[in-house]
Amino acid sequence: MIAIDAHCHLERGAFPDVEAILSRARQAGLLHAVAVGQMQQPGDFGRALELAAAHPDLLTPTMGIHPHEAVKARAADFDEVERICERPEVCAVGETGLDFYYQHSPREVQEEAFRWHCRLSLRIFKPLVIHVRDAHQECLRILLEERAQSGVIHCFTGDREAARRYLDLGFFLSISGIVTYPKSDALREAVESAPLDRLMVETDSPYLAPVPHRGKKNEPAFVVEVARKVAEIKGLSPDEAALTAAKNAARLFRLPVTLPA
Repeated sequence: MIAIDAHCHLERGAFPDVEAILSRARQAGLLHAVAVGQMQQPGDFGRALELAAAHPDLLTPTMGIHPHEAVKARAADFDEVERICERPEVCAVGETGLDFYYQHSPREVQEEAFRWHCRLSLRIFKPLVIHVRDAHQECLRILLEERAQSGVIHCFTGDREAARRYLDLGFFLSISGIVTYPKSDALREAVESAPLDRLMVETDSPYLAPVPHRGKKNEPAFVVEVARKVAEIKGLSPDEAALTAAKNAARLFRLPVTLPA
């Protein structure tokens, strides 16, 4: 199987021995992964850039301010995110978006930060990586108002209708290990209805490990289990589902990979 993990977090707190994690990922068939960079604290932007520079064959970074941290961000942090996102090796703007479940940042602060990322995405011609939880209507409204052009709804957990509306805007849907969970019928229905050429697979490591690894710390090697579940839902072989998802990720993020025709 050839797979690309479209969204993973590889910060030191979760993965102090990242070399072992990457070795297991290669052994599992991982061709590449999108290492999501985000502000950890004001002035601290984590190690996604560092890791991608050390493993350019395997990792490509993004950068953004997560809605959880939006309330902490200073003007200087937004300036730094913009400078980082303009770097040629950075493939996307985000993770950004809205989280009205936890609401670690006030809603109006989240919305303002999300709009800022949307405008940056348009200005520098790079796709958005969007987090959305309990805020699909608000997210769709902002994407429409800001005339967002391209991106992916990462860890998509919506239903068939939410999927259709994002797809109508031209966005991709990235499917995580949640699709393997017993209570995720609505998500599986959304995956079944979505065109295969608009789907990606991800781990969102270290979170949301798929069955049969549920309860463990998630890692990029486990993305193959997500691909297997998508294949089952779509009535395809795991190899075909994983390869198509990989091609989708490579196309959106312009990843430095070579894939079979």
